[in-house]
Amino acid sequence: MSIPRLGNRAARRLFLDRHALAEQPAGPARGRDLHRLIHRLGFVQLDSINTLARAHDMILFARRPTYRPGNLKRLYERDRMLFEHWTHDAAVIPMEFYPHWQLRFRRDADRLKRQWRNGRRDGFEQQFKTVLDHIRDHGPVCSADVGKDEKKGSGGWWDWHPSKTALEYLWRSGALTVIGRDGFQKRYELTERVIDTAPQGPDPDETIDWLCHAAIDRLGFATSGEIAAFWDTVRADEARRWCDEAVRRGTLLPVEIEGHDGKPRRCLARPDIMDSAGRAPNPPGRMRILSPFDPALRNRDRTERLFGFHYRIEVFVPASKRKYGYYVFPLLEGDRLVGRIDVKAQRDRRNLCVTALWPERGVRWSSARTGRLMAELDRVRRFAELDDIHMQDGWLRST
Repeated sequence: MSIPRLGNRAARRLFLDRHALAEQPAGPARGRDLHRLIHRLGFVQLDSINTLARAHDMILFARRPTYRPGNLKRLYERDRMLFEHWTHDAAVIPMEFYPHWQLRFRRDADRLKRQWRNGRRDGFEQQFKTVLDHIRDHGPVCSADVGKDEKKGSGGWWDWHPSKTALEYLWRSGALTVIGRDGFQKRYELTERVIDTAPQGPDPDETIDWLCHAAIDRLGFATSGEIAAFWDTVRADEARRWCDEAVRRGTLLPVEIEGHDGKPRRCLARPDIMDSAGRAPNPPGRMRILSPFDPALRNRDRTERLFGFHYRIEVFVPASKRKYGYYVFPLLEGDRLVGRIDVKAQRDRRNLCVTALWPERGVRWSSARTGRLMAELDRVRRFAELDDIHMQDGWLRST
């Protein structure tokens, strides 16, 4: 039996459609409409860097230009339609997925105890009851509210004081829930006061099955490793066994996905992948600035295979060694990643400042493209509540 092969353009369209980037960026972006978008994506990663806007806000704005940060805050903190925990990183996740995080809580508890016992956090386990009693008696806390008399270290995560470490552990293991943030500092509350759920959750096999199904449906096509990495809870061996069983049952089939370079890669997909790819719309030609943490870009190797776009964030690279810049945004146009842009909000001057733009190799930066870029910069300027756009001399660079 021959293996279906999906061409690169069709694969990109399907992949972008699954990430809500193939339709016109339009529509309502609050309440249940925003919740449906996050449900479709699976989660939205949180990040504190705010050179232009925070990552979670940029992710949602790229798909719904009417979105504003207060919309997510209300959905999360007031309506309790989302909870915060970890996938591959900190994220907000639809509340209806919460029962399947019981497995993550147990695995995080085991892993963190082993790690932190061998680290520099002596005494954190003795603080569990103290922290829980404090919250039970006094209400929600931030990390600054606990351990005030304990010796603080250098401030790195490896040297938190015991009560802060206990607070983080109790959240990661499910006893506490983050109910919101002050600035970007988490506020913790007893889970029993916030979320009504059975303490044990589904059977682990049921959760693994749910996580794998949910991952492939959001990716469109994937290897077993990519399925495991999507939520970062299922182990690689568990994903392999699940995939083998899904192929045996006929709920998945092997496919070849053509890369940007024309080379095929063996993946798994639903049996209707060819029909799904045929129905996927052609992404609109307008230009969009994407967050470096956009879910469509999260797997950098897959981004390079599908789009021929090599991207590495340079936040932790010394300034003298950066190729592009501290926090550079990819540019999506239609189904292509056409460049990257160093743009930031100069809030003291109320300017959106473009330092540099690097077109991808083979992309001719025409006056029409500049027009599409300026239209997107103006949308982003309004989103960031700035007055003007400032293009620095020599902003258009060669690759």
